[in-house]
Amino acid sequence: MKPLLSLSALIDQINERVGQAVKWLILLMVIISSLNASVRYAFNYSSNAWLEVQWYLFATVFLLCAGYTLLRNEHIRIDVVCGRLARPTQIWIDILGTIFFLFPMVILIMTLAWPMFMKSFTHLEMSGDAGGLIRWPVKLLIPVGFFLLLLQGISELIKKIAILTGDIPDPGEHGHHHHTAADGEAA
Repeated sequence: MKPLLSLSALIDQINERVGQAVKWLILLMVIISSLNASVRYAFNYSSNAWLEVQWYLFATVFLLCAGYTLLRNEHIRIDVVCGRLARPTQIWIDILGTIFFLFPMVILIMTLAWPMFMKSFTHLEMSGDAGGLIRWPVKLLIPVGFFLLLLQGISELIKKIAILTGDIPDPGEHGHHHHTAADGEAA
C-alpha cells in the first residue's frame, strides 16, 4: 500500500499546487471585469476580446480547480441520507461512486473533449465574435481539467481503501488527507 499512498501524495501535491496557483486568476478576473465595466460605462466602449478573457479565466478556474476541490472535499455532496450512515458505509459509497460514476464520467468527457480540442487547434478556430480570441487554448482546458480530476479521483480512491484497510487514519467526514510518501501516515 505504501507505493500507492506515495502516488496519492504526489497527485495531491499536483492538485494542491494547481489549485493554489489558479485561484489567483479569480482576482485577475475581478480586476478585468471591473475595468471592462468601468470602460464600458465611462467611455461607451466595449471589447469582445476582454469579455472572452473573463470567460476564459472563469473556465480556467472552474476546470483546473476541480481536482483541487475534490482534494479539499469541497465538492457538492448530498448527505441527507449518507450523513446518517456508519462511517465505513460512507467510505464504501465514496469508493463505489468514484468507480461507477466519477471515473466513467471523467473518461467520457476527456474522450469527447480531446477531438474537439484537436479540431479547434488544427483549424486555429477563432471566436465568432468580432475581435474575439482564438478558441483552442480554452478547449484544451477541458481534457486537462478532467485529467486532473481523474488523477484526484484515483488519489481519493487509494486513500479510502487505505482507511478501510487501516493503513491510514480516517480524518472524518470533512477532512482531507496530507500524508507523507516516506511513512504513509496522515500528517
